[in-house]
Amino acid sequence: MFRQWLALVIIVLVYIPVAIDATVLHVAAPTLSMTLGASGNELLWIIDIYSLVMAGMVLPMGALGDRIGFKRLLMIGSTLFGLSSLAAAFAPSAGWLIAARASLAIGAAMIIPATLAGIRTLFIDARHRNIALGVWAAVGSGGAAFGPLIGGMLLEHFYWGSVFLINVPIVVVVVALAARFVPAQQGRPEQPLNISHAIMLIVAILLLVYSAKTALKGALAPWMVACTLMIGAVMLFVFVRIQLRARVPMIDMRLFCHRIILSGVVMAMTAMIALVGFELLMAQELQFVHGFTPFEAGMFMLPLMVASGFSGPIAGVLVGRLGLRIVAAGGMGLSAISFIGLSLLDFSTQQWQAWSLMVLLGFSAASALLASTSAIMAAAPKEKAAAAGAIETMSYELGAGLGIAIFGLLLTRSFSASITLPDGLTPALTDKASSSIGEAVKVAQELTPALGDSVIEAAKTAFITSHSVALGSAGGMLLLLAIGIWFSLAKVNPNS
Repeated sequence: MFRQWLALVIIVLVYIPVAIDATVLHVAAPTLSMTLGASGNELLWIIDIYSLVMAGMVLPMGALGDRIGFKRLLMIGSTLFGLSSLAAAFAPSAGWLIAARASLAIGAAMIIPATLAGIRTLFIDARHRNIALGVWAAVGSGGAAFGPLIGGMLLEHFYWGSVFLINVPIVVVVVALAARFVPAQQGRPEQPLNISHAIMLIVAILLLVYSAKTALKGALAPWMVACTLMIGAVMLFVFVRIQLRARVPMIDMRLFCHRIILSGVVMAMTAMIALVGFELLMAQELQFVHGFTPFEAGMFMLPLMVASGFSGPIAGVLVGRLGLRIVAAGGMGLSAISFIGLSLLDFSTQQWQAWSLMVLLGFSAASALLASTSAIMAAAPKEKAAAAGAIETMSYELGAGLGIAIFGLLLTRSFSASITLPDGLTPALTDKASSSIGEAVKVAQELTPALGDSVIEAAKTAFITSHSVALGSAGGMLLLLAIGIWFSLAKVNPNS
């Protein structure tokens, strides 16, 4: 028994940095913009490449674990995660950091199914297994929720690479202890892998996101944007056709034909888009506009983190008492109200109102996440429970990546449209300062103090405006989604 729980501690220990890394860079965005010279577009790729790559790789990595055993997968994934953390910590450029973050995501995609498989294998007794899964879930949600605060604490005292260096000693300890104390598992060499399918899915998603970003920024000619969009769409279509015809598909696409499962996927993605996108927006505004340090920004967002991290049990009770439909649509609706309210606030003078609405947002969005899980798992046939769980995991990760992309695009477009720069700038500097608040701050450093101050004030004013537009737009979309969820779940048993 002791060996079981020791093994749980070991495999959950490496899950902590995996969860934290999904959100730890949110408060580091301004720092990366200044120290690495990352453009607004590069900054978005640095942050969201992690979730987008993980969304495509987590399923084939689970199959690889079945093939070679979860212990080997855990060791390989942890080693790759540690080496990628070192590469990220000492990245000399934004491009290098994007590549390192993609490698981190592959390591994380190995670790997550390895930890879950380890729990299923080690704990035969259902009661003990449920306790272990509860610990695993708490580590995941808590790590992601408190990632910005941890990142802020490290950036307060150390250089930006420290947010990755903290992973290295954890990985070293886990690999050493796992080699000694985690029992080996017999693999199944006949288990098929779907690596090529995963790569096709990732490339399709990245091309679609890239085409959206470049279209809104006007960085490429329209025909190039259209070609990129078309290639991504065709690859996604081919991927779906392959999955429908495959004997052992990476994703059981037929599950998406179930209305309730599809509603659950939409809820999961939307809730993650809301939480992750809002954290990124807040981290930039608090630091660039209001002059907060990274740690102060993390502390300011603490109510959101606490509410989202600890709302699970309450939301579970509400689903049991009120039913899935009310909790799901209500969660989306309250999230919409939170966004609309936050879009009208001045965070420097209305802090208590902001904290109250952040608590409401954290609770309502996390409740919608739990409702999505309940919808997906309850509607899926028992023999397809694993496939449904895999779809849920992909929805979470894809939602996190898309949240950064969507909020980033809304901010960029609105910022460029609303900024009014002072006279005296060259056309090149005007274009650069109009692209993002980080670029505007870098431009201001090259100018005379008086002109530089005018540029910064113009950028702050424009960012506050774009903040209101982004949050208001998100609130409106969530409100429409809440109405759609209410009708899509109309025939669901109220006690389910």
